[in-house]
Amino acid sequence: MECSPAERRGFHGNDNLGASDGCSLISRDASGSRRGSSLLITVYWSFIHSLLGVKIAGLRRAIITGGRGSLGSAISAKFRSEGWEVVCPGRGDLDLADAGAVAQYFAVESCDLLVCAAGIVRDQPVSRMLESEWDDVFGVNFSAAARCAEAALPGMAVRGSGHVVFISSYAAVHPAVGQAAYATAKAALLGLTKGLAAEYGGAGVRVNAVLPGFLETPMTEAVSPKRKEVVRNLHMLGEFNTVDAAADFIWFLEERMPYTSGQSFSLDSRP
Repeated sequence: MECSPAERRGFHGNDNLGASDGCSLISRDASGSRRGSSLLITVYWSFIHSLLGVKIAGLRRAIITGGRGSLGSAISAKFRSEGWEVVCPGRGDLDLADAGAVAQYFAVESCDLLVCAAGIVRDQPVSRMLESEWDDVFGVNFSAAARCAEAALPGMAVRGSGHVVFISSYAAVHPAVGQAAYATAKAALLGLTKGLAAEYGGAGVRVNAVLPGFLETPMTEAVSPKRKEVVRNLHMLGEFNTVDAAADFIWFLEERMPYTSGQSFSLDSRP
C-alpha cells in the first residue's frame, strides 16, 4: 500500500490520462469500424472521476497512504488485480503533516477503502532520542493516519458505507528495546480503531487495524542477519509473513468480512 501522498505526505502519485491517451485506444479495422469504444468510455469516466472525485456506480476506489512502500505496493497490486481503482498519493500530491492539505485532498477525493500504511522507524533508546525525532515518528505513524481517517470518514458516513484499515505493528503490543516511540504510535492506532469503529458503526462504516508482522522490506534492511534469526525463531511457524500474504488478508477483510469492525488482526505466528 508502500503510499506517502502516500503517504499523501508521503509517498505516491497517480498518473492522469490525457486526451491523447484515450484516443490511442481507438483503432479502425479494414471496414473502418471503430474498436475499443467501450474501453475508451471506461477510461474517459475514470479520468473524470479522478478529476472531480465523483464516485461512479460500480467503480470501487481505494486510497493507500504509504502506497509506494513494499507493503503499500503489494496492497495496491492486489486490489488492482481485483478490479479496484487504486490511488497512492505521493509527497508531491499530499503533505500528511498538513491537516489543511489532508482535509482539502479528501474533500475532492472520495474512496470506499482507506488504507493508512505510511510509516517510519527511528529506533533508539528514549534517553538518546531528540524530541523532534519522537515527534517525527509519532507524526507519521499515528497523527498522519488519524488526519486521513478524520478527513475521509464523514464522506463515507454520508454514503452509508466505507472501510478504514490502519496498519499497526506487533511492536504495539510487544515493543523491542529502542522502539518506544514507534510502539507508542502504533499502539495509539489500536485505540483509535476502537474509538472510530464505535463512532461510525451506526453509519455503516467499518474501521479495523492490521498488524502484518515482521516483513523483509527496505524498512527492516538495517536489522542484522543475527537479529533476524532471533526474531524468526520467535515465530511458531519459523517463517516471516510476506507483503503479498498481508495484502491478500486486507483484501479478504474488505471483501469477505463485511460485518467485522473495531478489530485488530495480528498476521504472523508469534505468541
